[in-house]
Amino acid sequence: MQLSRQLQQRAETLLPGGVDSPVRAFRAVGGEPPFVVRAEGAYLWDADGNRYLDYFGSWGPMILGHAARQVVRAVQEAAARGVSFGASTPTEADLAEMVRRAFPSVEMLRFVSSGTEATMSAIRLARAFTRRKYFIKFEGCYHGHSDALLVKAGSGIATLGIPGSAGVPEETIQHTLALPYNNIAAVEEAFARYKDQIACIIVEPVVGNAGCIPPNPGYLQALRAITEREGTVLIFDEVMTGFRLALGGAQERYCIQPDMTCLGKILGGGLPCGAFGGRADIMQMLAPLGPVYQAGTLSGNPLAMAAGIATVGTLIENRETVYPRLENVSAAVADGVAKIAREAGVLLTTNRVGSMFTWFFTGEAVTDYDSASRSNTKQFAAFHRAMLEAGVWLPPSQFEAAFLGLAHGEEETRATLAAAKEAMNRVAALETR
Repeated sequence: MQLSRQLQQRAETLLPGGVDSPVRAFRAVGGEPPFVVRAEGAYLWDADGNRYLDYFGSWGPMILGHAARQVVRAVQEAAARGVSFGASTPTEADLAEMVRRAFPSVEMLRFVSSGTEATMSAIRLARAFTRRKYFIKFEGCYHGHSDALLVKAGSGIATLGIPGSAGVPEETIQHTLALPYNNIAAVEEAFARYKDQIACIIVEPVVGNAGCIPPNPGYLQALRAITEREGTVLIFDEVMTGFRLALGGAQERYCIQPDMTCLGKILGGGLPCGAFGGRADIMQMLAPLGPVYQAGTLSGNPLAMAAGIATVGTLIENRETVYPRLENVSAAVADGVAKIAREAGVLLTTNRVGSMFTWFFTGEAVTDYDSASRSNTKQFAAFHRAMLEAGVWLPPSQFEAAFLGLAHGEEETRATLAAAKEAMNRVAALETR
């Protein structure tokens, strides 16, 4: 990895930590991050010519695989017509219609350029709609890096051991109520204490930013019942889960209809794109129709719309085969590694929902951020390094979900399990020293 090392050293003179996002750093797992120069299907190639089987998929978007032909072709054709106009284009409504088809709860939506923009805008809109200040989020759920949401936010925050973020004044987060995930009693207590003051609940319906943590049976239904009773807006952050757990995301899988939904990642086919949407009476409060201001020069960018239409269109056309295939391959990989861990005598808890999963190095059930945080990160780091050396690239944090896509198949499953067998033996040996 000589060339990757040189590129990292160069980057460190220009970019803080040599990265443009902390989750790309390898500080939690040790070693040096490879520098990627190309990707195709289920694989990445670094600057030194090494090939890696990819299990983070650009952190979720690459459900069709890297450089999917229909996506590349759509982007090329769009680029030939112009990369940005700052004016409305037909493709915005084309993709919006696809979103509404997949997510019936989304009557109207607005495109933005990132998940962070989507969540912060959704909360602003919910506050205006309810005329209330407080909102509830959950420990370990990451909803982007806007100030009010960087409270017990999991993901990179948890990986780097940062308690929140410097530069966020206490006044900014005074109306943020961070509660434990999967704990309905805590939600009821908050509503009793802040009667008629809570504008919204925002939740990752399946947590992906403390590792994959599914909702307990009845949990999401209880959130829906409480918010309906209290006149509070329920926001599903489906930036990770949207189009992945089902065509209609977690809300389809769990049969819940939220008031608002935030989308990203798969929505843009790998290009910068996000959206927030929901009930028409809420969305019509946005300017230019209403008093809530939100804007973005590159929102609805034609390249992102083209990539999104190609990606989401493929999922819609093939939904009857796409999701069973993802389910089967994901189960084979996740359960196969879990079996290898048992045979090696390594304590491991496997959480999986559809094609997102996490191997937690702990013997206890992981149902919230606290139980996730008790995982053995030293063991995970050893496992990650061994897998990378064998050509399998996992997310470089115990607190990030892994993803796979349609480009993963039997060959990739066999390679993963072969690498995991040796990696788990190394983890087991680590504990005997």
